[in-house]
Amino acid sequence: MISGDVIGLILVYSYVLVLLFISEKILAKYPLFSRKFLHIMVGNVFLLLPLFETRWVMAFLAAAPFIALTFLVSPYSPLKVVSGTSATGHGLGLVYYSISWTILAFIFFDTPEIIAMGIVAMSYGDGFASLIGTKYGKQGYKILGDYKTVEGSLTMFIVICIMGLVVLLYYHAPLNILLIIAIAVSAAFIEGITPKGLDNLTVSFLASFIYYGVIIYG
Repeated sequence: MISGDVIGLILVYSYVLVLLFISEKILAKYPLFSRKFLHIMVGNVFLLLPLFETRWVMAFLAAAPFIALTFLVSPYSPLKVVSGTSATGHGLGLVYYSISWTILAFIFFDTPEIIAMGIVAMSYGDGFASLIGTKYGKQGYKILGDYKTVEGSLTMFIVICIMGLVVLLYYHAPLNILLIIAIAVSAAFIEGITPKGLDNLTVSFLASFIYYGVIIYG
């Protein structure tokens, strides 16, 4: 393990611990906002990806341990520890979140902007869609069982467009506006039809693989 990996691990775990403290202690009285605050802000780990120098460290030491940790604080945990962040919404949402980051980190380690695209679509896009849709959504719809709102889907599209551009600028990648719009439309659509918290998998994978497909084969 070399220095970049060590710094990356320290920053990732320190950052997540700070978020957990804020979510569980400071925002505990507001369970929906607390959960979405954690969901959205964890996405900022995309800023730390360039620090990692080894694929297995990023995937299996930085990302994978959170699969077990988030499961242990879910309603399905054998420890029966249900926190404010997991008691509302889909119980395994954060677990799926961690799984997607682990898989993307392993597959696309050499091109971190692809990982980042999936992370921001999942964290910022899906997070704000749920937050705005729950609080302000008036036009609801159901496709495969879960209730979603037009307002939430529109919010997701806008947020992914913004954060997708942030990713490209941060990683000094070509500014392909049409590609970002295509990712945002596709992610908002798949989020709207994906039930039971599985959008934490489908949104991130779709965003990353669309970006990968266009960059490699486009």
